[in-house]
Amino acid sequence: MAAHTALEVGRRVAFYRRLARMTQCELANAAGLGAGTLQKIERGARGAGDSVLESIADALGVEVERLLRDRKGIADYVHAAMPGLHKVLASYDDPDDGPVRSLAELREAVAAVVTQRLQSQYVGTMRVGPDLLTELLRALAIAPADARAEVARLVVAACRAVDAAAYKSGAVDLSARLVGLMRWAGQQADDPMTASTVAYVRAEVHFVSRTHEAGLRALERAIDTVPPPNGIAASAARGSLHMRAAVIAGRAQQADVAAEHMTLAADLASQVREGVYDGTAFGPDSVRVHEVSLAVSLGEGHLQRALDIARTWAPPRGLPSERRSGFYIELARAQLWAGRPQDAFECLSLARQMAPQHVREHRWVKEDIGTLRRLRRSPAETLTSFAEWCGAV
Repeated sequence: MAAHTALEVGRRVAFYRRLARMTQCELANAAGLGAGTLQKIERGARGAGDSVLESIADALGVEVERLLRDRKGIADYVHAAMPGLHKVLASYDDPDDGPVRSLAELREAVAAVVTQRLQSQYVGTMRVGPDLLTELLRALAIAPADARAEVARLVVAACRAVDAAAYKSGAVDLSARLVGLMRWAGQQADDPMTASTVAYVRAEVHFVSRTHEAGLRALERAIDTVPPPNGIAASAARGSLHMRAAVIAGRAQQADVAAEHMTLAADLASQVREGVYDGTAFGPDSVRVHEVSLAVSLGEGHLQRALDIARTWAPPRGLPSERRSGFYIELARAQLWAGRPQDAFECLSLARQMAPQHVREHRWVKEDIGTLRRLRRSPAETLTSFAEWCGAV
């Protein structure tokens, strides 16, 4: 049994033992094992053969498949794609020779992975992402002057899609390197709208590192470089950056600054229809989603705002599933903090229906399901199933 498999099996053995309200000694005796052996199995320090697992499953009163369930998720696909991505990142400015499709075909391929990102289909992105990035960087290296900017924008869009999968799966170091590649390609595009997209995504690095003040400064500098909002594209670009700045200001506990950015985002959203602009969803509905995110970021004293929004509004089906599921993940946290565990679980269940790949890897989902299990305010079997599915056991 591989080391990572032993660890996963051990965690599930411990989970079902606690669910059965048995001590390690009690389970070891019932399964005919030494207490020390069971302790090592639960820690993942040693594997367990088929006969041992069958004995443990019998003692716990569960099917052995429950202990062996494959929980392959985005992180597994990201890990499998890492060799290819490391090659891309090591030689992005001097790619190997190889085939390159026509510009029209590359546009179509990038549009497909962008759609996958917006709909939270990260596994599909990771299957094609490394090869697509390799091909796009080849295309950029040989592009004639009149096509170079467009190819660079395609590199940014594809890199953003791959980064989304890496970031959502917790591969933050890989994500930061992909953001670096986006910044390099964005400079080749020589386009303020592309630069605003890169700045929007780069904020991920500051969220992860909790350098919120620095992230806020970077976003505010980016806002200053976007052309005046005299058209739809510029209004959407500025508005998206204001949304992002509001949330990161909230994480920095700068409530007044956050409110100012959110007001500016709402003003700009009123000038455009909800849609996807340069790969970022923006409009009145997206601003509403970010208002909930801001309330959760600011925490106690502001959570009622999130609950008030949810009382009269829900994200429409036309919004990308990544954004819709994010709304319900944030709302679940607000409801949990407000003492509404059943409502919180319903929100997480809704988010799972909309974007299972997004929800399954989300750190807050795992934390909140763990809290709900401790509170035992929802059916134990339903919570157990959800906890198993998202790896919160």
